[in-house]
Amino acid sequence: MHVDPATVLVVDDNPTKRYLLVSWLSRAGYAVVEAETGREALELVEVKPVDLVVLDVRLPDMSGFDVCEKIKGNPKHAALPVVHVSAHAVDVQDRAHGLNRGADAYLVEPIEPEELVATTQAVLRYYRARKQAELLAQRMALLAETTLAINSAADFPRLLAAAAQGAAQIFQGPAAVVTATGDGDFWAATCEDPEQEPVLRPWQPREDIAVGTSFRIDQAADWSLLAWPDDEPVGIATTRIRPDRPAVQVAVPASANIPGAPVLRQLAQAIAAAVEAQRSYDEEHRIAVTLQRSLLPRRLPDVTGLDLARRYEPASAHTEIGGDFYELTMIDGRLLVAIGDVAGHSLHAATVMAELRHALRAYAVEGHPPGTLLVRINDLMLTLLAGEVATVCVMLIDPASGHVRMANAGHLPPMLITDGRVEFIEDRGPLLGLRAHRPEDTEFVVPPGATLVLYTDGLIERRDATIDDGLRALAAVASSGVDDHLDDFCDRLLSELTGPEMSDDIAVVALRRR
Repeated sequence: MHVDPATVLVVDDNPTKRYLLVSWLSRAGYAVVEAETGREALELVEVKPVDLVVLDVRLPDMSGFDVCEKIKGNPKHAALPVVHVSAHAVDVQDRAHGLNRGADAYLVEPIEPEELVATTQAVLRYYRARKQAELLAQRMALLAETTLAINSAADFPRLLAAAAQGAAQIFQGPAAVVTATGDGDFWAATCEDPEQEPVLRPWQPREDIAVGTSFRIDQAADWSLLAWPDDEPVGIATTRIRPDRPAVQVAVPASANIPGAPVLRQLAQAIAAAVEAQRSYDEEHRIAVTLQRSLLPRRLPDVTGLDLARRYEPASAHTEIGGDFYELTMIDGRLLVAIGDVAGHSLHAATVMAELRHALRAYAVEGHPPGTLLVRINDLMLTLLAGEVATVCVMLIDPASGHVRMANAGHLPPMLITDGRVEFIEDRGPLLGLRAHRPEDTEFVVPPGATLVLYTDGLIERRDATIDDGLRALAAVASSGVDDHLDDFCDRLLSELTGPEMSDDIAVVALRRR
């Protein structure tokens, strides 16, 4: 007969009949456990892994109908198949009553051994098909959640960690995910079980993998990344999108897969697609940052009497180029300092930024004061860049005296720090790109030892706070003191006022009069 590893619970208070049922099922290859009463059967179902119940209708403590109904009424066992057997409740009404209360089959005695075994096999086939369908549906739902998580990851390490965590949750056991960064460095993320945090480590695959998706079985020793349960074989799904891209490999215990490993294959494909998107994002981001930095001053001027520092940090959330810029250059013995922000994150915004910066330098060489520089740049924008807007703050500083002449077109106020006292230099001129009257230039003096800081809105703006809140936070950091090295001070401003993920570009310019 066909040997089946399923476990059958036989419930009957008649020792002779129970012996026959147990013997027939045992000879058919089933593992059998026995119970004499309904209460004993319910207790066994809770503590033993049972795949099917053969249940007499008449029991000494309760009817088999009640036992079946209690089993089926428990969500934990609702799918457990029950086959009624009876020598007394044999008419149509009895059989209909038993089936209506949850039984999957109803056999009337006398029962032939072949009939019992065939019915058991048929019910178990349906039961296993249902369990497999439910398992597949559950795994597909978890696969959808994992796909969302890996495609939402901000960077490669978090993507790999989300993939390993998702694999462990889908297959309810240990999992490993291996692939390479855009630089060609292979990494593995492993998860011992669904409740543990993934661990990332370098890993070098041993074989070259063809383009496409495949599934194979490896020995546990070949995947020493994890302590696999009982050293059982490991199921490996691999996906390689292109010959010039490394493969993605996902490893889980082989026994966790259903025939063909459809979910594991789809998971490998989803991870490979997300890795490719992340790799493209990283490449675009590197290109964007390189281009952005090429449009900004390459070095600081050496100015007697002044210490200078600047920082530019691109937004973490954008591959596009931003419109933030700054300028530091000596013209006729005075330091031209400017900082600005063109609206938008795009190549177009960067183009406008470059035009404004070059126009600023050209008009400054002509010897114009800050207010006139802004008027001329505004005329240029209205004529050649209609519809664009930008904020710019421009200063001409005499290094010897510390005298500053400033004009501001809608930009955030510069911050002056003198002996721990913080002051914001207000000059409320309209944005560039608008036809509006501009006020007279503002003039002030930077005392010896004082520090002047210009910045763009990415340093202080937050979605959950107002501009005034941001300015107060900036003032609080500055009032704690300026570092001996201005570079350290700029780094501290960034670290204390921003998080690891910057939602906007940040430019900071700091100068201190000696």
